[in-house]
Amino acid sequence: MNRAGRALLVVGDVVTDVVARHRAPLAPATDTAAEIRTLPGGAGANAACWAARSGGGEVRLLGRVGTDAAAWHERALRAAGVRPLLVRDAEAATATVIALVDASAERTFLTDGGAALRLSPADWSPELLDGVGRLHLSGYLFFADPSREAAGRALRDAAGAGVPVSVDPASAGFLTVLGTDRFLAAVAGAEVLLPNADEARVLTGRAEPGRAAVELSRRFPLVVVTLGAAGALVAEGGAVTARVAAPPVRPVDSTGAGDAFTGAFLAARLAGADPVKAAEAGCGAGAEAVTVVGGRPPAPSAGG
Repeated sequence: MNRAGRALLVVGDVVTDVVARHRAPLAPATDTAAEIRTLPGGAGANAACWAARSGGGEVRLLGRVGTDAAAWHERALRAAGVRPLLVRDAEAATATVIALVDASAERTFLTDGGAALRLSPADWSPELLDGVGRLHLSGYLFFADPSREAAGRALRDAAGAGVPVSVDPASAGFLTVLGTDRFLAAVAGAEVLLPNADEARVLTGRAEPGRAAVELSRRFPLVVVTLGAAGALVAEGGAVTARVAAPPVRPVDSTGAGDAFTGAFLAARLAGADPVKAAEAGCGAGAEAVTVVGGRPPAPSAGG
């Protein structure tokens, strides 16, 4: 079925990001000077915004947020061209991530899942797939019981409706805690897996990204392993079928680069691009993402 022009539905996390960029190494037990900004984020929400930025159709986002910041996040998503389908949680605060970004633009996260991981099966309905050409699930949903069950239902309903599903494994650290067997069982039936090199290593035990991609592509029809500045690997049917380069840029903040890749990749696939062309679009968005602070696309200029 040609799904071009149909909507992309992202089910995932909406997060308040506190991004602290420090040029000097962190000084334990005392102060370290930093530039600190509070920004809208979340792997699922970021990917949705980059997909909308890439064009090609309507983008919707289902997520759970606290009442504390729901209105702010809804405004930010609409401004980015995303249709928010946010469930307001009166008992838990919006998920918060502190991103510590060093002089090399590498980031370390401190994560409070908050309301995001309280997404429940009651928040999901098969009717949410009406008009949807692709469903994307943020891997963070699989790291807590309620949201894992909700994501599982969404995956099964999409598969039953013939809607292809993609999954971003999201976090090598959380994958290790959950266990790779549990994660792989939970995402069985997905068409596309989009890990970074660390996540692919955790999922397979293979240190070399190409070998990890090959192994994962025996489980999933399409696997794309992102390699940061080195681009991405495309694997299908137990073989690496393409290596895609990333445009050279001067990085400022790597927060959200993988989400940018995911959003642009999915928008391109929805528009009919083959996996290689979609990966090229993803690498372009990822390269742009590291040149701005935070995980969302830059706001349009006044002239454009």
